[in-house]
Amino acid sequence: MTTGVHDGPGGRRGRPPVTEEQRRRQRLAISREAVELFRRHGVTETTGEQIARAAGVSERTLWRLFRAKEACVEPLLSVSLDAFTEVLRSWPMSAELGEHLRTAYLVSSEDMRAVLAVVRMSRDEPAIRATWLVLHERAEPVFAAVLGGRLGLPAEDPTIRVRAAAVNAALRVLTDDLAWEVASDPAVLDDLSGPMFDEHRARLAEELRTLTELPARRA
Repeated sequence: MTTGVHDGPGGRRGRPPVTEEQRRRQRLAISREAVELFRRHGVTETTGEQIARAAGVSERTLWRLFRAKEACVEPLLSVSLDAFTEVLRSWPMSAELGEHLRTAYLVSSEDMRAVLAVVRMSRDEPAIRATWLVLHERAEPVFAAVLGGRLGLPAEDPTIRVRAAAVNAALRVLTDDLAWEVASDPAVLDDLSGPMFDEHRARLAEELRTLTELPARRA
């Protein structure tokens, strides 16, 4: 008996199924092209056809991967949130958070430029703002799981849930602020270790420090 893909009668035909990793990469590639078009022409003036053409895919593929053109920003925004989650996961108990953020918060200059552009757009584009807020909402249980593990409490504990919500809010607010600070001097994105990003990491570390300390013993 033989196995594998067959082209004859009774055999399987067509391309092999797309893996989840391939789908993730395709969505991210489309996201980068969509954000570039949004930056150049605005969200309203950009069509699904233009996004598909720029990304080298069919419109049918585009709409299979994204429910709306505004949703094309999701993969890029997720890159930033996933990177921050990894910072929390990998933060050693003995390390200072500010320095850990400097070395472990890994997002390329190109992707960071695009992420901050999307965050700026979100102030005037309700659909993109909704996407940004929904992604933060989805990230909150992940933050809770990481904080719970670090503090020795269940993720469902009210203390952990409140702290996860506060971590989420701090990240969102400070990213919003950074997006508008960078808008005044886009050249700073060429150096993610420059003064503006150092200040951003320091502010973020300061806000998170008390949220990631062991809570006082409760009766």
